[in-house]
Amino acid sequence: MSLHPTIHAITERIRQRSAASRAAYLGGVEAALREGPFRSRLSCGNLAHAFAASGPTDKGRLRGDATANLGIISAYNDMLSAHQPFEHYPDLIRATARELGATAQVAGAVPAMCDGVTQGRGGMELSLFSRDIIAQATAIGLSHDMFDSTVYLGVCDKIVPGLLIGALAFGHLPAIFVPAGPMTPGIPNKQKAEVRERYAAGQASREELLEAEAASYHAPGTCTFYGTANSNQVLLEAMGVQLPGASFVNPEMPLRNALTRAATARALEICALGDDFRPLGRLIDERAIVNAIVALMATGGSTNHTIHWIAVARAAGIVLTWNDMDAISQVVPLLTRVYPNGEADVNRFAAAGGTGFVFRELMDAGLMHDDLATVMAGGMRAYAQEPRLHSGGLSYVPAVHASADESVVRPATNAFEAQGGLRLLRGNLGRSLVKLSAVKPEHRRIQAPAVVVDAPQTLNKLHAAGALPQDFVAVVRYQGPRANGMPELHSLAPLLGLLQNQGRRVALVTDGRLSGASGKIPAAIHVTPEASRGGPLARIREGDMILFDGEAGILEVQVDPVEWAARALAPNSAPAGHDLGRNLFALNRQVVGPADQGAISISCGPASADDGIWEYDAEYELGGDAAAAAAPHEAKDA
Repeated sequence: MSLHPTIHAITERIRQRSAASRAAYLGGVEAALREGPFRSRLSCGNLAHAFAASGPTDKGRLRGDATANLGIISAYNDMLSAHQPFEHYPDLIRATARELGATAQVAGAVPAMCDGVTQGRGGMELSLFSRDIIAQATAIGLSHDMFDSTVYLGVCDKIVPGLLIGALAFGHLPAIFVPAGPMTPGIPNKQKAEVRERYAAGQASREELLEAEAASYHAPGTCTFYGTANSNQVLLEAMGVQLPGASFVNPEMPLRNALTRAATARALEICALGDDFRPLGRLIDERAIVNAIVALMATGGSTNHTIHWIAVARAAGIVLTWNDMDAISQVVPLLTRVYPNGEADVNRFAAAGGTGFVFRELMDAGLMHDDLATVMAGGMRAYAQEPRLHSGGLSYVPAVHASADESVVRPATNAFEAQGGLRLLRGNLGRSLVKLSAVKPEHRRIQAPAVVVDAPQTLNKLHAAGALPQDFVAVVRYQGPRANGMPELHSLAPLLGLLQNQGRRVALVTDGRLSGASGKIPAAIHVTPEASRGGPLARIREGDMILFDGEAGILEVQVDPVEWAARALAPNSAPAGHDLGRNLFALNRQVVGPADQGAISISCGPASADDGIWEYDAEYELGGDAAAAAAPHEAKDA
């Protein structure tokens, strides 16, 4: 089927606005390729250092230039359940490479923090910046000029975007991403959420809460809800840089190992010494980025990717904006209901049809580009298949023709909603995003007085003191990238969910982030300009009436314009927290860009890709004078 006209138009706008920066990026890729195989240029001393610890077979191959060497970048650690299975992947990858007459080396490791552990803690203020550190660590690992192709071992929140940004900096090298898969199902997510809310109400003990959490997060593998980690996997498949159907195969299954071996073999086939050269920088173009955002909207994926994928696109010289995402969301139907947007976990999603079913539906409806090159010879149509083990080997079969469970995944002709998971909000408070797919229609609009706090813990204290109004909009400000690293505020979800269950009308407005697992409560997040940049949130006062209309895309404070303009900016009243390494990231906070420009604290892609974002917003309706007035402020500050 021909491409949907809106998807075509958005792709063309991205292509045109990115022409200069994309050309500069590709120019760098081509210049690197013209220099020829890198290992051949190393001095004898350089090379001897690189293979000194290798065994005889690998050492013999690395001494010459005729065989491919695969670089492994790993985010393994024992603390992340999703990353613990990676402990033994390098052995499997090395053994597979040797069988194929090649070599493989761990090029480097990158930090991998767990947002589930740091939620509500001081360490969360380092979380967003860890993405950029991971990108830099990836570059350090690949800086040795030893590699002909690369594989990346990572799953979770900031880790995959960071790996992808780093990989794009070495876009002349082929790259394949290799996941570890989700843990098997634990207790239902709804049951876990109910215990959390009862604990917030003082009706459940800490022992009961811990038992519920431990029954949910109980084994190696990715957390089973559809948060940022699992959204990462879907987006990687949608861009064609991970093997089809690799995302949701559980750890330690024979099929999991077969996929890792197949990814290793394919990474060698697509290197310059193989038969099908496919450098990453050529694969990740405007169509691949649009496919990722289409998949995000169709599956109700993580809000964190409205920041991360702007940064990823920049790393490839592509300028993506929130307006692009909003326009895509308005034409892409919601095809899945996976927690927090439904009751199912990702295991049930995979069993009901998974990515192969969803991608085929989107391509057949003209909503996803099927003409881009991927790491697979069959292009994007290869991603409408499912992996199988047959006689001990990996094979692929077409994705199921019909959903096995229409409460979890549906065809495009019978979508859950006609529009996708996210909506851009505009008004005199700036611009922000709401994850509509997780919020029931009756909760998507609220008009209520503001309760203003500069630290999320204050809201819990107000509730304990009985000081919260019946209905209110919680404004949690000074939580943006420049203020404190933009921590996730998921720790507020149990309290606000409890109040909503009581029939009270509540919402959240913040320049911070929410976890990819957040839902149920209407939340305007990533508000930009943030309060620390002099944004409008700093003008809100206790009791101001706020209109939050998710479906209409409106977020505004209803204050007389003259009074509003005369108000001074309120200072940040939150007490300074215990450092926990925060001082090491002072420069990141100082130089970080706005949320809607990727919250980037490093140089990310060609310089021209970081300039002039707001002029591109003129291609779309900005939503009134107040929203338009915010643009020059942000551009000047950036």
